[in-house]
Amino acid sequence: MQIESLSLTEIKIITPKQFRDSRGHLSETYNKLTLANNGINLDFVQDNHSSSKQTGVLRGLHFQIPPFAQDKLVRVIKGKIFDVAVDIRQCSPTYGRWVGVEISAIAQNQILVPIGFAHGFITMEPETEVIYKVTSSYSPEHEKGIAWNDPAIGIKWPLNGLKLIMSDKDTKHPLLADLPSYFQFDC
Repeated sequence: MQIESLSLTEIKIITPKQFRDSRGHLSETYNKLTLANNGINLDFVQDNHSSSKQTGVLRGLHFQIPPFAQDKLVRVIKGKIFDVAVDIRQCSPTYGRWVGVEISAIAQNQILVPIGFAHGFITMEPETEVIYKVTSSYSPEHEKGIAWNDPAIGIKWPLNGLKLIMSDKDTKHPLLADLPSYFQFDC
């Protein structure tokens, strides 16, 4: 596995090796020992699978608060997404900053989004399927979000004229400035 940090160094791109032959390919998409040997010690407890029929489906920006906060390891098994993580840790030197990266079934890359970051994505192809591992079970009472279009964050979503398709819930998240301090960085 190749593991690289993005400009927000806690966010990692993990790209599995592909073993190809005339039949196709095999990839080891998750290996607890390999990740631990690279300083990533996480205990995933749940896998989620989302399917989006159309291009322009925007999901996010989501996170869960303690004691059900989640690290996420996200990969695309069909199609392509533009994936975003936003630092929401109070006192962090990168508080309110975001990173975005294209994740696709063809590239077989994955993004690791740790606790303390809001996460979301937009589908760039129809019939996109996303699978992600999480370190805490889903808890509706602890699920939160921030506005996908918060001008203070300034995410440059690759909309390119796309008509956005969103859940009603995702259109009503607060701005980052209105969010309580759920996560603290060493102040």
